[in-house]
Amino acid sequence: MPNKLEISRRHLMMGAGIAATVFAAGGVHARADENSAAPDLTGKSILITGCSSGFGRLGAEHYARLGAKVFATMRNLPRPEADELKALAASDDLDITVIEIDVTSDAQVEAGVAEALAAAGGAIDVLVNNAGIALSGPIEVQDMEATRLIFDTNVFGAQRMIRAVLPAMRAAGAGQVFNVTSQLGRLIVPGLAQYSPTKFALEALSEQLAYETVTQGIEVTIVQPGGYPTKIWENSVALSAALKARTPEELLAAYPQMTASMGVASGGGGDTDPMDVPRAIAEIIAMPAGERPLRRPVHPVARPQEPINEVSAQQQLAMLGGSPYGPLVKAVLTR
Repeated sequence: MPNKLEISRRHLMMGAGIAATVFAAGGVHARADENSAAPDLTGKSILITGCSSGFGRLGAEHYARLGAKVFATMRNLPRPEADELKALAASDDLDITVIEIDVTSDAQVEAGVAEALAAAGGAIDVLVNNAGIALSGPIEVQDMEATRLIFDTNVFGAQRMIRAVLPAMRAAGAGQVFNVTSQLGRLIVPGLAQYSPTKFALEALSEQLAYETVTQGIEVTIVQPGGYPTKIWENSVALSAALKARTPEELLAAYPQMTASMGVASGGGGDTDPMDVPRAIAEIIAMPAGERPLRRPVHPVARPQEPINEVSAQQQLAMLGGSPYGPLVKAVLTR
């Protein structure tokens, strides 16, 4: 009988937080240059999803301090995070409007985007699709309830928001869409549930959208963060624990190392600065139209997806550069 692949328990006890640390280098990481000239976002209207914490919450404040009119959306209002952001906006004279949007709700997306469009004068300049969730555990353990939830949030939620804002952007002849994916939208770690599948899907959705809208003045950028200490991993603990509780014991036992840590806090993310992501987005917003990149890896140390991004672009150009789609592909990939 052939020997099974032996992998140590230490390497398989990976839980929800491993995605935040798997590519992170040890020690104190270099920070993004906080002393560089801050971009001026005056006059920009920016709609962000998932603003209760993490990149969304930091971004809402950052863009507003740079002069933007910000629509910070989050689900389950009223909630303390919304009250805190409203109080900050009032005390610091920041143009931040908090709107309730659960990206899994067609009705809330439609109503929330309509509210933002009316307040912005009919068009949103920038959409930041930031809302996302994570779970842990092997693929077979992911029942359809968990699978639907993560795809509905991470992929279909972005699609709902894109379809809601694009008509006004197209009418204005300008707009930017940022979709926040992950290093794990290009690479895969076993035992992280449907997280990579959703981020791979969002990567493909984003690139296709970029080709389709480039002639309409609408640009798309995929932001690929590495490991950062945000609440997505803390929030994944409860989701993973609930999934584990409803999973048959015999199925959990089929993957003992990968299921043992489901629902266990990991404290992942390292000591990186989550502000790296809002700073990168602000920098790209301020770039001249036609010069903004399709993809921006963000991490001070580890960006293992960069060679994959490069090869992907080369092969897209090789496959379609000489075809009728060539002008669209070249317009996006040769900036």
